[in-house]
Amino acid sequence: MTQHANPDRDVDALRGLPAVHEIVSRLESEGWSPRIGRAVVRRVAREAIGACRERVAKGALADVDLASILQDARRRAAAEDRPALGPAINATGVLLHTGLGRAALAARAADVLRQVGAGHAPVEVDPASGARGTRTALSRSLLTELTGAESATVVNNAAAALALTLAVSAHGREVIVSRGELVEIGGSFRIPEIIEAGGATLREVGTTNRTRAEDYERAIDGRTGAILKVHCSNFRIEGFTHDASIAELASLARARSIPLVHDIGSGLLTPLAQLPSEPDATGSIAAGADAVLFSGDKLLGGPQSGIIVGRHVLIERIEAHPLMRALRVDKLTLCALMETLRLHRDADLARGEIPVLRAIVEPVKALQARAAHLADSLSRLDHARATVVETTAFLGGGSNPAEAMPSVGVEITSEAMNEHDLARALRLAVPGVWGRLRGGAVLLDLRSVLPEQDAALCSVVSDVLSGGSADADVPDRPRPQRPTIPREE
Repeated sequence: MTQHANPDRDVDALRGLPAVHEIVSRLESEGWSPRIGRAVVRRVAREAIGACRERVAKGALADVDLASILQDARRRAAAEDRPALGPAINATGVLLHTGLGRAALAARAADVLRQVGAGHAPVEVDPASGARGTRTALSRSLLTELTGAESATVVNNAAAALALTLAVSAHGREVIVSRGELVEIGGSFRIPEIIEAGGATLREVGTTNRTRAEDYERAIDGRTGAILKVHCSNFRIEGFTHDASIAELASLARARSIPLVHDIGSGLLTPLAQLPSEPDATGSIAAGADAVLFSGDKLLGGPQSGIIVGRHVLIERIEAHPLMRALRVDKLTLCALMETLRLHRDADLARGEIPVLRAIVEPVKALQARAAHLADSLSRLDHARATVVETTAFLGGGSNPAEAMPSVGVEITSEAMNEHDLARALRLAVPGVWGRLRGGAVLLDLRSVLPEQDAALCSVVSDVLSGGSADADVPDRPRPQRPTIPREE
């Protein structure tokens, strides 16, 4: 316990602390109650007074006054007023950053989402007849138009789409999968476990690096429920390799009357020149797959969802399965998904308005101009340095691991903070700025930053580098543990 030279003075200081109702009254007069609620106002007032009492116990008397306690209470109230899931600027160079929510929505989708989210929408009712309908019908016509499939449905994520499809097509039977495609898709979810969750049994064929159509053919027997082909989207095997094509497997599956399920993962609808090795849903359907599964929040550029397109008879069975209700999507997901799909009907419109596609096709020259403007603005600040650098961006989100994209960024350093403290200050700003560490600096990669965020990015970074506290509205309360920014080697 700390020994004080004058304990009587400490007692006097404690006696001089304001009452909770005094702080509450001040905060309410400033309009905090309608924003965070009266109960929270009372709590932050008690916490601010309690923090001051602790400082007195430690011998700190300089800031024991009404003004300092009120300022602390305001900081705490402001922290409570911030969105629970605040906005962020993704400057990591990972376009589909899982930790930051993967794909950013197109502005058009976000606008309609706000309208629907604030009220009601005809999710399961037909506006013309007033009769009850099914929510998946809303997106079916768009998905079949875009992919050429006979039918389509939507569930809450791609892993659910796979588990549900296998539960329908192969429950109690075997699923044939190449040994080289038994991937872990993130979050410790593994293909063998998903097959098991669907009530099926895994039947491995081929080897890690080479699996032929004959390997699948030899494995087919009376216990076979489905052939599953999985796109290895989060790793790549190179060298002496071979894998059977969708066309080969589709021919084999049709001859044996078993379904071919293709999990393409990343959600590319049609070929994209910048991603030549990425499979697309349209191509897989054309090649004869009975069901094609993919994510909605990756290359499609929509909300988190699992999309299944394929044969009408198989989709009907999927939608009739009891798990369908447990895995269905809500009105907000459907709203954002359909607006995103409508953009995909025109390739130029999609590349111009869907953020992930815009980022992929943005020329390096455009990135250089944006980086130069940001660096020029930041270079005017004292005690800070901003340098334009060439860098490398990636899709991320389990998509196309080997296809690096040339990019341009700005490395920033501060004389007042090391790179770790600077990165933390940027993350805690509003909006939070997420970069990556490289060579003692914080690197802001502009390929993953939306061009319309450039002004906000410059403002936040300028404020932090100028000594504006990104923690100004964040009191010393326990925060959820944040992921560590990866250091670029």
